[in-house]
Amino acid sequence: MNLIKKINVICCLLIANLFAVNLHSQNADINILRSINPENPSSRFWKSTSKTYIILTGTATLGSLACGLIRNDHELKNNAYETLLGVGINIIVTDAMKVIFDRTRPADEYPADIVALSGSEGHSFPSGHTSVAFATATSFSLIYKKWWIVVPAYLWAGCVGYSRMYLGKHYPSDVLMGALVGTGSSLLSHWLRKKIFPQKISKTQP
Repeated sequence: MNLIKKINVICCLLIANLFAVNLHSQNADINILRSINPENPSSRFWKSTSKTYIILTGTATLGSLACGLIRNDHELKNNAYETLLGVGINIIVTDAMKVIFDRTRPADEYPADIVALSGSEGHSFPSGHTSVAFATATSFSLIYKKWWIVVPAYLWAGCVGYSRMYLGKHYPSDVLMGALVGTGSSLLSHWLRKKIFPQKISKTQP
């Protein structure tokens, strides 16, 4: 399946998920969330995991860029630029969707059922933490294409998504949409790079 087909599939999934959110998914959403969100979501592991979305993204991306600049490695620098572009596209799309859908966070909508230990600010749909994590994981997977990068990257991104539900911050559909937006943003960034700077990508790259 080429990249354009992948993007088309993701767009279809995005549309399908939007219809699901707007129709009858709310009951399933809250029921699944109840089974994940404990009465006292105080696990340090999940709290720490939730915060890594910006720490690991920044460290991996800016670290690659710094290394490329120090070594004057054009490919390494362009790899970092591609990831930054993917994350940037993702943030714009995610923030726009949050404003458009204006979904209340679950702990505010269902205070008797969902517990969030910290205050709930901003909109719920989609999950920004999850979208950034999946944008980063997808970008690094497309660029480096090594199993020991792909598997840990997506495992980490999945854990970030789960942590947002465990902490009562997002519905499952928020997390799913965040994963789709993040993945689609990095696929688009990768496609743009190949179109604009085809000579900058080695023959071993996808």
